[in-house]
Amino acid sequence: MPREAIEGLAIQPGHIILDGTLGGGGHTRLIAQQVGPNGCVVAVDRDPVAVARAETTLRGLPVLVSNASYAEAAEVLAEASIERLNGILLDLGLSSDQLEDRQRGFSFHARGPLDLRFDPNNGEPATKLIARLSAEHLADLIYAYGEERCSRRIAAAIVDRRRERPIQTSEDLADIIRRAVPKNYDPRIDPATRTFQALRIAVNSELDHLERALQLLPTLLAPGGRFVVISFHSLEDRLVKVAFRRDERLRPLASKPLIPTAEEIAANPRSRSAKLRVAERC
Repeated sequence: MPREAIEGLAIQPGHIILDGTLGGGGHTRLIAQQVGPNGCVVAVDRDPVAVARAETTLRGLPVLVSNASYAEAAEVLAEASIERLNGILLDLGLSSDQLEDRQRGFSFHARGPLDLRFDPNNGEPATKLIARLSAEHLADLIYAYGEERCSRRIAAAIVDRRRERPIQTSEDLADIIRRAVPKNYDPRIDPATRTFQALRIAVNSELDHLERALQLLPTLLAPGGRFVVISFHSLEDRLVKVAFRRDERLRPLASKPLIPTAEEIAANPRSRSAKLRVAERC
């Protein structure tokens, strides 16, 4: 939803905008073109690969790139001697570049290491997570973060398989999941989708980062500044909705989120679950 995100930010030349989820740099480039040479986009990402790529692809634009979480934005801005922002954009979840990288394990259609970390240099990979959790804890995690109704069957199948040999690749895990679920499973999505989503959220502590950011980031906005969040998961959207409504520093600009058009979904099926919310700093 690039057009809606840019419109929601209400960008003017000279503005300073935080792109808290750099990813492939698509939004960052659009914002940089809007703020112009007298403005600045502070673009952060936990993925060092995304940051390294952006330092080349965005060269020449008014963009400051940093390898950090959006929950650490205050420290990044302080280092750059920036006191206030005119806008913040968070495009949550997984980038297309990460999904296509076979060595990261995000795609269950490719044979690659089951890692799932945004930052491969920090934290526990998914291989270790599923190797140490009990069937009960795995089922709870898959249900809570993936809203997967077959979570107990999937967790039991994972534990049965790891007794024979470790689960090392995304393809292996996806095959286990597909065999575990009933044949009449939701035909609209691959049976592995929700479990991979749950494991990715857990490995990267995504909801913790989002909760911290929703408390911190409004403080960094100048009065009238816009806070735009695009989410792809009901748990994320619920956190954003509640924060925007309860935070006295913010004024939601609509009671319901924007959703992608039929044309955008046809062009980019991954956008089908996107929800965009906008709030303004009081």
